[in-house]
Amino acid sequence: MNDATPLPDYTGYDVLDKRDTPSWDDASRAVIGDRIATADEPAWCNREQWRTLRALCAIIVPQPENRPPVPLAALVDRKIATGKSDGYRRAGLPALQEAWRIGLAALDDESVHRHGAAFADLDERTCIALVQAMEHGTLTRDTWRNMSSKLFFTQRVLLDICTTYYSHPSAWSTIGFGGPANPRGYVRMYFNRRDPWEGKEVPPEERQRAR
Repeated sequence: MNDATPLPDYTGYDVLDKRDTPSWDDASRAVIGDRIATADEPAWCNREQWRTLRALCAIIVPQPENRPPVPLAALVDRKIATGKSDGYRRAGLPALQEAWRIGLAALDDESVHRHGAAFADLDERTCIALVQAMEHGTLTRDTWRNMSSKLFFTQRVLLDICTTYYSHPSAWSTIGFGGPANPRGYVRMYFNRRDPWEGKEVPPEERQRAR
């Protein structure tokens, strides 16, 4: 993006303002309340896995400074802890917990082999380069145990980290999403239309004046 096409800005919008409105029912409030209350600590990861997962989450989804942080690694960790599948699995990809167990260990092993330090101890640029190598499938040390690093990246890293991030209210507020709307529902289901309870983008001219 350049200055001519700035990212949408929803400063001042907080989806949680609708928590006690007809937009959300009790079931939605309970589910979202659990996500908000998630402690930023591991339930499944050991110490080394936790450090690697936190560093990986920070590379995949850098979080905005003007919003409350999403406890992303903790939420991904909780998903892994349940061992619940997505209902499908690509050939060559182990079950959820085993895939993450292998992948985190292999990423750390590749980091030590290439750079002499754990993944969590690398600088940001080096971390990005290593993640890009994983994306391209060029990480091939024996610690991957015949699991393709590219398959792990596309089917576990991207899927689990990105979908988890965008399931949290803080991320919804960042993109102006109104969150669940049960029982109210959405009405204006067209391009460039918004329901009154959705986030309203700050106009570019107002952003310029605020600088």
